[in-house]
Amino acid sequence: MKILYSPASPYSAKVRMAAHHCGLAFDSQIVDTNADPAVLTDGNPLGKIPTLIDDRGLAVHDSRVIMQFLDHASGRKLFPRNAEKRLEALILESLCDGITDCLLAIVYEQRFRPPESVHQPWIERQWSKVERGLDGLNGHMPRTAKNLHGGHFALAGLVGYLALRFDGKWERGRPKLKNWPAKFDRFFGAYDRYKPQS
Repeated sequence: MKILYSPASPYSAKVRMAAHHCGLAFDSQIVDTNADPAVLTDGNPLGKIPTLIDDRGLAVHDSRVIMQFLDHASGRKLFPRNAEKRLEALILESLCDGITDCLLAIVYEQRFRPPESVHQPWIERQWSKVERGLDGLNGHMPRTAKNLHGGHFALAGLVGYLALRFDGKWERGRPKLKNWPAKFDRFFGAYDRYKPQS
């Protein structure tokens, strides 16, 4: 099994941490999505990461679909079997991914447009969503213990990306969220290896 990824990608971090947690053997391969490498686009026409290529050569893409693949491949080690707890984990994953979507929209707006074309109201709109989401998380932090689930890994990818791209801009008034990675790593133990990084 191979996971095609980018080191800075929070979604790549999420699925690589989850695969590690599930005890699934996998190789990691960094790809440049701007170059549209065949190893990526042959199986995923969208050319997006992360993309997982299984032992049969099937390309699985979209991080939430990959998480479901990992859950199935590991014998249900990633999401709770109890329907209500599973739904809670899925909602947490969706919220964290949604906040991450907003962060990426901000980064792309600033990175890929000429300065004179950057649309500040769009950035402010995305940031307002980020702040509401982070406040919600800080006020309702998930129980974090040895029984980690997919929502925890989405949160770890999100907080790692915040630290990478928005350091000093989100922490104030959110002490539980700011301190959560240390608690998470007590049970995961490989956060520094997989978290988003340049």
